[in-house]
Amino acid sequence: MSTRSFLLPERLAQYYAQVAVREPPLLAELRAETARLPMARMQIAPEQGQLMAMLVRLMGARRCVEVGVFTGYSSLAVALALPADGYLLACDVAEDWTAVARRYWARAGVAHRIELRLAPALDTLDAELRAGRAGGYDFAFIDADKGNYEGYYERCLQLLRAGGLIAVDNTLWSGRVADPAAGDEDTAAIRQFNERVAADPRVDLCLVPIADGLTLLRKRE
Repeated sequence: MSTRSFLLPERLAQYYAQVAVREPPLLAELRAETARLPMARMQIAPEQGQLMAMLVRLMGARRCVEVGVFTGYSSLAVALALPADGYLLACDVAEDWTAVARRYWARAGVAHRIELRLAPALDTLDAELRAGRAGGYDFAFIDADKGNYEGYYERCLQLLRAGGLIAVDNTLWSGRVADPAAGDEDTAAIRQFNERVAADPRVDLCLVPIADGLTLLRKRE
């Protein structure tokens, strides 16, 4: 995991941050608070949040889903990019980390746009499908346990409308996916996911080498 675009050399990363990253003060404050936590490496990079917000605006997205909230940086970035009547379904299981997220959503004035469901995300996504909401979402972000990436992907693909977009985090995994010596379960799961979506005819694909690798998957018509 990486909280910055790990492929950039340090000097270039500093320059990039100076000229290309526009981070709202509240997001910067949330990132600083998260940096003090033991699992701070789970935080997405500010340039990634900025890219996701732009994609949401470009799509005119209204209904979004997030799998894996942590302290709420990505959900806050997306919610700020939504229109006033926008909606974000946020899936997580951790009450302590999402309590931080709730504080910042409220301070940003977007808490009314976000529905947090504390339950296994597969259960939440299946419930949405059973409720007849297939095709009802515009954008999905997946950033949770790697062993379930394929399950999250399949359900999000059903929930998306044609032309909708799925963004999947950590798909370069700090370079471990390309290291033959890396054989841990998470690395193996990400490799398997990458290979599967690379051959999936249902989507258009672009793996962006930003932060820890962000795979963008557009659901074909």
